[in-house]
Amino acid sequence: MDLSSLHLDTGGLIASLFWGGIGMGFLVYARKQRSIPALLGGVGLIGISYFLADSALWMSLAAIGILAGVYYWSRHED
Repeated sequence: MDLSSLHLDTGGLIASLFWGGIGMGFLVYARKQRSIPALLGGVGLIGISYFLADSALWMSLAAIGILAGVYYWSRHED
């Protein structure tokens, strides 16, 4: 494997660790509270930290969108 083909961006790695950690926290919370919005938000945050690891900006924008969606869904579910 040629190591020159790997694109290790420091910002992407730090953002991936940050958003993945928050996603893991959402999963733990969802398991204890049996909350579907938190479960899906946690899976989404972990997923974007894996699939969007090349760009910290796009990862952070997607994570903020997921967090806004989870907040909206949890406040407006009946």
